[in-house]
Amino acid sequence: MKRQHSSHAAAHGGAESCIALIDARFLAWLQGQTEGGQDNARLHLHGLLSNALSHNGLDLNLRRVYWYSDTPDDQAVDAQITRAVLPHSQDGGLSMLRALGADLKRLAERGACAHVLVGSDDERLISLIDEAQLHGVAVHLLADEASRNMAQLNRDDPGWARLLSQADHRVVLGAQASRDGASPRHASSMHAVPAIDPEQLREQLNTVITTWWAEEPEDLREELREELQNTRGIPQEVDRQLLLGVRRVLERALSFQEKKLLREMVRELVLGKPAEHTEHAE
Repeated sequence: MKRQHSSHAAAHGGAESCIALIDARFLAWLQGQTEGGQDNARLHLHGLLSNALSHNGLDLNLRRVYWYSDTPDDQAVDAQITRAVLPHSQDGGLSMLRALGADLKRLAERGACAHVLVGSDDERLISLIDEAQLHGVAVHLLADEASRNMAQLNRDDPGWARLLSQADHRVVLGAQASRDGASPRHASSMHAVPAIDPEQLREQLNTVITTWWAEEPEDLREELREELQNTRGIPQEVDRQLLLGVRRVLERALSFQEKKLLREMVRELVLGKPAEHTEHAE
């Protein structure tokens, strides 16, 4: 395996090889978009990921990207392989987990690359990442700005923190965007937060939350009630869905304090009582 890795590095000016395994749905969330709004994402994906690696201190040759998506397209992009998966709403992400996990396992067992960059927040990948690392592969994970404070993340979202803790390096996408000439809309959505009247914000958040809750089937409502009785946060999937909904209304990402307010309002609605004022999943 070492000889294969060395030959890859020699062929590309000393940079070791890397292959990226990217869940399109996760990347859309990481960038504050809907997956359907990423029609051109694959055209710029190689550059985005290469720059993210570089700006996080990893000088790697990104050879290929595997793209896991439930949205078919007819694009043919060099050095990209698409994997069709079922929508998360149908199987809870199981088909994505199996497809990405199988590719990670084969890459590691065959010594196909020295590094793998994984874009997913599925905690079930931990054992598969560990197995790849035991084969000598360095596995890096795409992350958001919350990963810069792992102590806080462990309190807010322990599942996400456990997955990120397994990574050889956490590749923060936001660090790259601010340094590499991201479009003004993208850059501002990640960093600058326009001032807004608190009552107006609460009203807009409440509209998104109540609309989501009204569309939830009663059996899922009951499951969520039971889950929130025993946790401080809210499930990542609910969190992500609501953050995307709010972003469509406000046309920007929420600040940390605004996210905290959103999560407290969700708990108040689901549990039917005021939530404890704690910080929740980032």
